[in-house]
Amino acid sequence: MRIAVFGAGGVGGYFGGRLAQAGQEVIFIARGAHLQAMRRFGLRVDSLKGDFTLPSVQATDAPAQAGEVEAVLVAVKAWQVPEAARAMSPLVGERTCVLPLENGVEAPEQLAEALGAPRVLGGLCHISAYIAAPGHIKHVGIEPHVALGELDGRRSERAERLRLAFEQAGVWAEVLDDIQAAMWEKFLFIAAISGVGAVTRAPAGVVRQVSGARGLLEAAMEEICALARARGVKLADDILTRTLAFVDGLPPGVTASMQRDILEGRPSELDSQNGVVVRMGAQAGVPTPVNAYLYHSLLPQEMRARGELQF
Repeated sequence: MRIAVFGAGGVGGYFGGRLAQAGQEVIFIARGAHLQAMRRFGLRVDSLKGDFTLPSVQATDAPAQAGEVEAVLVAVKAWQVPEAARAMSPLVGERTCVLPLENGVEAPEQLAEALGAPRVLGGLCHISAYIAAPGHIKHVGIEPHVALGELDGRRSERAERLRLAFEQAGVWAEVLDDIQAAMWEKFLFIAAISGVGAVTRAPAGVVRQVSGARGLLEAAMEEICALARARGVKLADDILTRTLAFVDGLPPGVTASMQRDILEGRPSELDSQNGVVVRMGAQAGVPTPVNAYLYHSLLPQEMRARGELQF
């Protein structure tokens, strides 16, 4: 397949790298020093699943130069999706499918607004990876996993082709009948662990060990679960138990990308994670006091990172 990876950070760099390693034609849409390093030296990936280097990759900051592709993997930060959706239009033709791999639950709707609903799949991924240096990705935790599916629940050839491409690249991938529920299940985990991790400034191993922090995590998850069900999302009855068990199985030093961005003074996904819970909760009449505490406690730092506040 001819696949564009829009955003070549930890997520896009890892999954795009695996696809390219397996022989798919992958074009990375990147920028800055990371783009320049990829153009000069290729892409290096250090991974728990095996290190590899691609001496040469296709990489550009101009989607128009890449032209139409069969699939676009959207791997930018959640708050960058609306801008990315507008910029990727030269990649998208009548038969192109667009797969968001962001944290959060708003990306499919935002992509559909810009590109048309028929082109957009639902999707999510699990991985802990980041840019260690320009042109260098590190995968440090979590079994890499991609889930995708049509937003209306039907089975489709395009979703199966993408699944097969990931499988051939050695990535665990699955097509789900209810991708919306799966996205909310992931959101329940990532928004809670990101917010609590950022407030406590602690990795997963500490958050789950300290009783008060763990209680905060559980309460944040319970609110998100209640919100999803109020919105008609069919979450499994045991989702909280399974999610907490997943947290307990994480390497103790794991931190979420939103947490790292906040602690390092960069713009983060705060508004797309805990902020969304607060906004949607107000709309649905679902109380979200713990997520409100997390959001408003972190908001001043977010505003400073975006140049909206100085202190």
